[in-house]
Amino acid sequence: QVQLVEAGGGLVQEGGSLRLSCAASGGIITINSMGWYRQAPGKERELVATMMNGISTYYADFAKGRFTMSRDDAKKTASLQMDSLKPEDTAVYYCNAYLMKSNDDLRVREYWGQGTQVTVSS
Repeated sequence: QVQLVEAGGGLVQEGGSLRLSCAASGGIITINSMGWYRQAPGKERELVATMMNGISTYYADFAKGRFTMSRDDAKKTASLQMDSLKPEDTAVYYCNAYLMKSNDDLRVREYWGQGTQVTVSS
């Protein structure tokens, strides 16, 4: 069974930094893309950053210049370094992946982690 497990959330003061990590496991053959989303209370889930096959990275406008995403395909992990955090960055952050797993007819499916809370105090 595929699992995406996030870690690294917490409480930080405005201007501080946090590093989120995501580890994928469970019979994975290949990962097409990995990304980070976030959802603040009362708001829709939104894309933060996504990396396709380790080639190109897309950042939401609010993340540009402050957040940096990385991937390690050999370890099946992704990270999100968040600097200069603002109170409006407070949200649950989710890891997302499109991947192919064994015994699934070579289908690429979308998977989500359980989320990790990030709280930025002013």
